[in-house]
Amino acid sequence: MAGVSLIKGLHHWAQVLGIGAGADGGFQAHTIAWQTSTVFFAVLDLVAAVGLWLAAAWGAVVWLTSVVSMAAVEVFFPQVYGGSIFIVFVEMTLLGIYLYLAIVSAREHQ
Repeated sequence: MAGVSLIKGLHHWAQVLGIGAGADGGFQAHTIAWQTSTVFFAVLDLVAAVGLWLAAAWGAVVWLTSVVSMAAVEVFFPQVYGGSIFIVFVEMTLLGIYLYLAIVSAREHQ
């Protein structure tokens, strides 16, 4: 999950920096809501990746906040990123996998 979060964070930073954007499709061309959400997830995903990688107690909390926030933005604010149900499905699948692995791990360390 740390690797996935790292990739997501780097993807958001690439959008902030305009990497791969056309001449008129950079960061400044998007709405304030899109810009704010992109910066929020750029920072939050990387912090979550570091926390999960270090197995810090706060890592899972930040990661869960990131996953739930992305799903909420897609569902409740479709004008920001387009409201892709695929992204919501992927985020909820990652959440389910994480919870399953956490439960299996907790059972092993009784």
